[in-house]
Amino acid sequence: MTKLLLATRNAKKLVELQRILDHALGRHAIELVGLGDVPEYPEAPETGLTFGENALLKAREGVKYTGLPTVADDSGLAVDALSGMPGVFSARWAGRHGDDKANLELVLAQISDLPDENRGAAFVCAAALVLPGGKEHLVDGRQAGRLIRGPRGEGGFGYDPIFVAEDQTRTNAELTPEEKDAISHRGKAFRALAKVIAKTLLAA
Repeated sequence: MTKLLLATRNAKKLVELQRILDHALGRHAIELVGLGDVPEYPEAPETGLTFGENALLKAREGVKYTGLPTVADDSGLAVDALSGMPGVFSARWAGRHGDDKANLELVLAQISDLPDENRGAAFVCAAALVLPGGKEHLVDGRQAGRLIRGPRGEGGFGYDPIFVAEDQTRTNAELTPEEKDAISHRGKAFRALAKVIAKTLLAA
């Protein structure tokens, strides 16, 4: 089995990518491990100004310190009325990295006076694969939609409870994992990356 590092400590993201890879490549084709499964190494800060820059930075670090082919993604919410922000700052919009509730509440507060027709937003994801030999691949995915006025649903993570995708009536957090994978920004990016993984890691 081919071992692949996903440079994240987010357990839900690991489960999500493993599910997508299993569906695209067949179960047990790839053994996905996270940062908690490899010896700890110094993680570089996400200093890129784009999702792609940050994804490549994290993937390169993973290869450098573990020698494993490494996938990393950077994703976030781009709100039309906030000129595309929080963008690359989505995970730390309220000041502390990974505080989903505070981040979500701050975004809602910032657009609280906007009518429903002006609450457009999109989830954006860039996913990178870096190989020990130095080859790099970068793909992206986008999910357009709108923000509602309060959280709904228990699934997903991040801003999922306040985001309703185009042609949907339920939030991302109300969708089943399979429904979300089919339309989400990360699902689109990771499915594109699965094709690259199949050609570069599983071709033999």
